[in-house]
Amino acid sequence: MGLFDKLAGWLGLKKEVNVLCLGLDNSGKTTIINQLKPANVNMTNIFIGAQAQDIVPTIGFSIEKFKTSSLSFTVFDMSGQGRYRNLWEHYYKEGQAIIFVIDSADKLRMVVAKEELDTLLNHPDVKHRRIPILFFANKMDVRDALSSVKVSQLLCLENIKDKPWHICATDALKGEGLQEGVDWLQDQIKTMRT
Repeated sequence: MGLFDKLAGWLGLKKEVNVLCLGLDNSGKTTIINQLKPANVNMTNIFIGAQAQDIVPTIGFSIEKFKTSSLSFTVFDMSGQGRYRNLWEHYYKEGQAIIFVIDSADKLRMVVAKEELDTLLNHPDVKHRRIPILFFANKMDVRDALSSVKVSQLLCLENIKDKPWHICATDALKGEGLQEGVDWLQDQIKTMRT
């Protein structure tokens, strides 16, 4: 880190934020994160140069970084496999925002996604915090995928009254809908810090 970066950090000009990326396995979390990173970033996990079809399920978690015009994001890509979901809660305290990814084409597991969301929202480290939650209703490119409105209804997002939240319809493979979500999240974080 150079002298200018240190000075900018001390003066509060450089904003860093920890984001948890959660959701069931195979919802597209890693693909979304890979789309958000610049192509030439030196990645911290095994997905160096991976194409979307080469991405393997995340075991445990991986940490990725990307920047927007005013924020530097450290994203904890948490495994969505059932045996690893209990690890999520160990990172709630450090998270300043949450990205929750839903496979809009996986109607059978929508109930499981809702259960995991309810567990997250009721956890003591999350329940009483005004932490912004960005929902990506992913895989909109898949035939018969549910709309973001329908996903919102099935997850009962309208019941979240104490946290800012937003849902975006996305196709992570093409990167569609991701920028809208990141822009919203960036605005929420900047608002919370002022």
